[in-house]
Amino acid sequence: MNKKDILVIGGGGREHALVWKLKQSKSAGKLYCIPGNAGIAEIAECRPELKATDFDGILNFLREHKNVYMTVVAPDDPLALGLVNTLNENGFRAFGPTAEAAILEASKVFSKNLMKKYGIPTAAFEVFSAQNAALEYLKTAKFPSVVKADGLALGKGVLICPTVSEAEEAVKNMMTEGKFGEAGKNIVIEEFIKGYEVSILAFCDGKTIVPMVSSQDHKRSHDGDKGLNTGGMGAFAPSVKFNKKLLPGIMKDIIMPTMEAMNQEKRPFKGVLYFGLMIDGGDVRVLEYNARFGDPETQSVLPLLKGDLLDIFDKIIDGKLADAKIAWEDKACLCVMLTSGGYPAKYETGKPVAAGDLDKDVILFHSGTRRGADGTLLTAGGRVLGVTAVADDLDAARKKVYANIKKITFDKMHYRTDI
Repeated sequence: MNKKDILVIGGGGREHALVWKLKQSKSAGKLYCIPGNAGIAEIAECRPELKATDFDGILNFLREHKNVYMTVVAPDDPLALGLVNTLNENGFRAFGPTAEAAILEASKVFSKNLMKKYGIPTAAFEVFSAQNAALEYLKTAKFPSVVKADGLALGKGVLICPTVSEAEEAVKNMMTEGKFGEAGKNIVIEEFIKGYEVSILAFCDGKTIVPMVSSQDHKRSHDGDKGLNTGGMGAFAPSVKFNKKLLPGIMKDIIMPTMEAMNQEKRPFKGVLYFGLMIDGGDVRVLEYNARFGDPETQSVLPLLKGDLLDIFDKIIDGKLADAKIAWEDKACLCVMLTSGGYPAKYETGKPVAAGDLDKDVILFHSGTRRGADGTLLTAGGRVLGVTAVADDLDAARKKVYANIKKITFDKMHYRTDI
């Protein structure tokens, strides 16, 4: 069998999980990662001097490494900017949605209007491009309300506002102060809906869509869902709250209609489509879409995948997902993020990391790490490490993860104790 070399774009915990899983594919050859991190560097050749949005640098790399069979574009920014388009136009095989399809995540305004047009259940909303109109609307809105920046804001552009004054401040921060730059030029104000959140990622080739095992992310920085919103403090799969009996209805009312709506809009979606759902009894509504694997949901979902990930990616690119073998372990997986003190606000990096002898069945997914000149493992981001374990049930996975966290230390290390 010819081995297939693979390039993964990105440098976080999600990309470490992808590289880790791709390495297990029977046809996988050499693995590369741009930019990568210290953990990924243990199983793939990394190019830390290049950025995930350096299209010219990535093209030059691929021209020099003609043996690369496929490029997997994982993060939201290069997808929204059209890296998959650029790779395809230059004759390179790429996994991930085009910019035309990635707009489902890149623009909240687009996705909300799409749901309204095609009758996909979501929270009631209004769109604003002028601050005065938004502030006027808030005078008659129900509270709490949710204020969302239109564009990509690292998972931090969604603010739940209990009072009119907090909503007004959020609107001004986005539209006048430019807190989220271009992402906040247009905003969505929507009703606050109650229930519990579930993430469902799905493989999609534009004709067939296959949901993965459900997962549950924890966004708030502190125990009890308190503190600031982060990129994610931990996740587990499957979600213990999610009633599988709801899945046929979700497929019929949300998942299939979303794929078909994108086809109707001449923006066929090929890649991984993420559904952030709010569930209240039998009422299920879409909170948000992502146009890629979530982080840290990926770290808790991929360890449960029984199929060959490279083969699944191949079949998605070729429009043959219906032929893919996809199955899931009847187990549970839990991932807890270790973060730099102060994250997601101000935090320091460059702290030495000491990780003792972890249990052999514990997976350490690196998010923000690098090697110092002397080879020492150092922190290099807000989210540093994802301590992950698979077990027969969630309680056993949780116990294993938290027992092993005690063997890891770095200055001002912070984590939630209630994932």
